[in-house]
Formats: sequence, structure tokens, C-alpha cells
Amino acid sequence: MSTVVKPAEFQPTAAAGDGTVSEKLADFAASFSLDDAPADIVTLAKMHVLDCFGIGLASSTMDYGQRAVTAGRGLGGEGDFPVIGMPDRLPLRDAAMVNGTLIHGLDFDDTHTTGVMHCSASAVPVMFAMALAGAKSGEEALAAYLMAIETGTRIARAARGGLHRAGFHTTAVVGAYACALLAGRLADLTPAQLADAQGLTLSMAGGTREYHSNGAWSKRIHPGLAAVNGITAAGWAKHGYTGPRTAYEGQYGLYNCNGNNLEVDLDECTAGFGEDWELRHVAYKPYPACHLNHAFADATLKLRADHNLTPDDIESVTALVHEDEMAVVMPEERKRRPHSAYAAQFSVHYMIAACLGRGQFTLAELDPETYTDPAILALCDRTTFEITEETLYPDYFSGTVIIRTTDGRELKHYQKYNLGSDGNPISDDHVVAKFMSNATRAVSERRAQRVHDAVMAMDELPDLTELDAAVSLS
Repeated sequence: MSTVVKPAEFQPTAAAGDGTVSEKLADFAASFSLDDAPADIVTLAKMHVLDCFGIGLASSTMDYGQRAVTAGRGLGGEGDFPVIGMPDRLPLRDAAMVNGTLIHGLDFDDTHTTGVMHCSASAVPVMFAMALAGAKSGEEALAAYLMAIETGTRIARAARGGLHRAGFHTTAVVGAYACALLAGRLADLTPAQLADAQGLTLSMAGGTREYHSNGAWSKRIHPGLAAVNGITAAGWAKHGYTGPRTAYEGQYGLYNCNGNNLEVDLDECTAGFGEDWELRHVAYKPYPACHLNHAFADATLKLRADHNLTPDDIESVTALVHEDEMAVVMPEERKRRPHSAYAAQFSVHYMIAACLGRGQFTLAELDPETYTDPAILALCDRTTFEITEETLYPDYFSGTVIIRTTDGRELKHYQKYNLGSDGNPISDDHVVAKFMSNATRAVSERRAQRVHDAVMAMDELPDLTELDAAVSLS
């Protein structure tokens, strides 16, 4: 087992012949081909890309989406690169920034559970922009996306939630390294340049979880920032700018500095390439809310349906949560009174109450009339939490709900595997239905089908101009 050493104990890295983590990741990134992946993984990659474009289209109708494109246009002016669901075209990095924000804006995008990382929300905008910039084929674009998921999730997995516990948003931090490899791959960087790009990323990547303090919008921009930082690092490395080769294992590398001296198995960053596919462990989101909350929705909806519960039947509800999930349950007075849709998405109390009161958790449950509904808030007041060890976190976002009824019953359900994960998968038809529901909030069903067809045929397209025409309104 190879571990990161703490700064006080720092020793030089292994012999150069062994290669650093950055160099090993760079070699994989440069050599990977879509032919190396089995057919079901290629299809799965396209399904995740499709999911992202659907969410981005839905976000284009939201206030934060409009403000994002206005900010991008104000900073960089007009450009050549598309914005999802909008007529605007922006410079490359501004387009990637806005598109990353749109894909993550509804908190409806996929998550690698062990790494606690939204991985596609930054990878898709980089793939889209850089493939258009380099006139790359759809096959090249999809290969670069899949490579980025396989590398980024391993970097995050090695920390096993440690970066998240330290207060960093893994999506913003680790996402930038994956995006540097992705952008570099599509810009034809050499393995040496790809290694430098990761070192440069070490000086750029950031993003903390302080957004939890007031439900601020800053979390939405984190995949966009990861995209921009990755593109920037790759661009500078291509022109000969060097970075440290020990971006991960170094004395002041990712895990030592960002993870409060995490001791991690560095071999996890590169193990299993081409054999074990981390994309299989990237979970879809069936609900538009923080992924940590999903199992509590699953459990609540099951108990409601199995026992024909109504709000009047509920005396109290207790959610059993992992100690690392406190951000979605504390402070309770705030979680019981979400002041915005974003705050509602990060409240276990509200998600349970909405599921009990309305029998679902969809975008409609994020409307102001719902999160301010006195009946829903009354259920929030009857909901609390306790810490438990009965959970598979971080490998899965498990959750237990205990409902005590007014007639004296105690009903309990432990949702071991959150819906949408490989332990409790949803079908391709479900993913397509989710895409269509999201996309048609912004465009016609006919145009949504055009986006679907372009994505699902991506590996056969000569370039991404058809996807550009389908997704953008320019």
C-alpha cells in the first residue's frame, strides 16, 4: 500500500522509473481509446452525457442560468462557443464556465459516491468546447470524456471523502485535474505536457463547502470553475509551462494540503484502468437534491406507500445519518425552514416532509409555494435526526427513516443503496424520460429528440457540429 506521508515526515518520491501519479495518469490519458472500452460502458458514457445536456437545458430557463450567461458575456464578450439552451455564443472558457454551472445548477447531475464528487458536470462542458475547438470527431470527444471520468473518480476515490470532510468541494477541486487531462487530450498534449498540466492545476483548483452556511449560489459555479482551471492548465502546459510532477503525493500536494494530511492509497489513483470501470459507480440522480439526501427520500416514499400514510398519521420522523452528513441536517432550525429552493435541496428535513406530504420529490417541490407550504413545514417540525453507523457511506449514500405514527406504530426502513446507484440502478428508459422531462422545460419535444439522437450517435459523428446545432439556440 502506497500512502501519502505527512509534511513533517516527507521523503523524496519513489525512483523516477516508477513514475509519479501524475505521470501514470498522463500515460493513460494519452493512450486511451474508445476501443479499449466494452460496448456497455460506451453506451453508459453516452447516457451520462445525455443526462447532463437535459439538466443544462432545464437550467437555462432558471434565474441563475440567465445570470450566469449574462456574467459570462459581460466578462468575455461574444465568442464562438455554444451555451446550452441559449442563443449566446461565448469565448471557449466562458462557455465552459457557464455550461458547467447550468449542468450542476439544479443539483440533479450524477455523483461518484465514494469520491463524493459530481464528475460529469465539469467533464461534459470541457469535452463539448474543446472538441468543437479542435474539430474532433464524436468518437474522440466521447473517449476523452470517459477517460476524464475514469481518472477523476479515481483521484477522488483515493481520498474516500477526506477532501469533503476537510471542507473542500471535491467537485471543484478534483474536477479540475480530470478537466486538465480531458482538455489536454483534446488539445493533443504529449504525456509529459499532460503531467505538467496536472501540476499546474495544483496551483489553480479550489472551492469550499461554505455555501452550506446560507444556501448560496456559489456551489453551482464549481464545475464551471473546474472546467476553466483544467482548460487553462492544459493550455499553458501545451506551450511549455511546467508544473510539479508530484501534484498528488507531494509534501504540499493535493492530499497533504487539501485533505489535512490524508493518508491514502496512491495506487487507487491508477489501479484497474481498462479493467474496472469507475463509471459503473457513478450514480444518476432521480431527485433534484443533494445526493446525500436521496436515500431518505427513497425510504420515506417506500414507508408512505407501504403503509398508506397521510400527514395526519405522522407523530414524528427520525432520520439516521452518517456523521459526515451533518451539513444536510444542521442547524435544524434552518433546515426546517428553507428560505430558497437551493436551501430546500440541502435539507433532509424538508425532503422527508415533502415526500410525506406530496408523495414525490421533483422540480415542483422546489417551487416557493411548496417549500413555504404550512402543511409541509409542520411535517418539517416533526422531523429530526440521529447519528448512525448503519450506513455504507461513502461507497453508497445510505439512509434510514423511522416514522412514529399517531396510533402508536414505529415504522422503519433502511435504504442501503440509493436509487440510481449501481446497487439500486435505474433503467436507460428512466434516464431518457428524465432527459426529456428536463429538456422540454426549455425546448420543444422535437428539438429534445434531436439532442438525444445526436448524443446517442456521438461515437459515429465526424464532429460535434450537429450536437452544437441541437443544443444551442443560435
